[in-house]
Amino acid sequence: MSEFTDTVEKKLVSYLPEADNEDIQRLVSSMEYSLMAGGKRVRPMLTVEFAKLCGGSEEAAMPFACALEMIHTYSLIHDDLPCMDNDDLRRGKPTNHKVYGEATALLAGNGLLTRAFGVLVSDEAVRLNGYEKCAKAVRVLSECAGVNGMLGGQMIDLESEGKGADVEHLKVMDNKKTGALIIAAAKLGCISAGAGEEQISAACEYASDIGLAFQIIDDMLDVTSTTEELGKPVGSDNENEKSTYAALLGLEECRRLAEELTNKAVSALEIFGGSAEQLRNFAVYLLNREK
Repeated sequence: MSEFTDTVEKKLVSYLPEADNEDIQRLVSSMEYSLMAGGKRVRPMLTVEFAKLCGGSEEAAMPFACALEMIHTYSLIHDDLPCMDNDDLRRGKPTNHKVYGEATALLAGNGLLTRAFGVLVSDEAVRLNGYEKCAKAVRVLSECAGVNGMLGGQMIDLESEGKGADVEHLKVMDNKKTGALIIAAAKLGCISAGAGEEQISAACEYASDIGLAFQIIDDMLDVTSTTEELGKPVGSDNENEKSTYAALLGLEECRRLAEELTNKAVSALEIFGGSAEQLRNFAVYLLNREK
């Protein structure tokens, strides 16, 4: 993971736009600040691993992986704004708006969002994948990041505050808010490799299961961990009157459910045979993470 993180971060920087004006450079710096603020790089890793698993290459999948990470980063910048979660810390560093101001942070998120689609159809992406695959990637990412994907999940989250949502409601929300981009990661890797429908279906099942397990573990860590360990405020779900798996089910049941989802994810990889070992190990790694 460490070696892959170094590789993807070098590519991410290379895809940032060049400012042709001193004032605009502040915007690019704001984009880079959040894009390079650390993180697990879960989504780009999944894109590259599924591409390789389906007979593709890391090189060809990398533009898709980086575009997805830009979308993810933009969502975090906007999530942290005072009008949303109003957080001061992200990945152990001050949030974007605390460093650059709310207006610039808003534009930085918009800049990463729009740049992501440019990367999907960049000369490099087209050369490595062809026009048809790039067009499919644009459609998948726009759907997964849009109103019936990540954005829809965020809206459900906002509308649910203080209303005592049940577990099924949370699953719907998280399958969109968190799960949609993780599913996009798997799909983009499959698209780059020219995978068949059976492979794509299995990849989506795996991604959906680990996405929900990921969110359940997040809820648990919000209760059991510390701000120093997580690099972001803990206890904020309770302060914002949000229903969580931890609050509704308790930690023991949360752990059982997360393990069940992880086992389902691993089972979904059976069609790939022994070559999927890295993704099996990754599902277990996410289940046992402590930050």
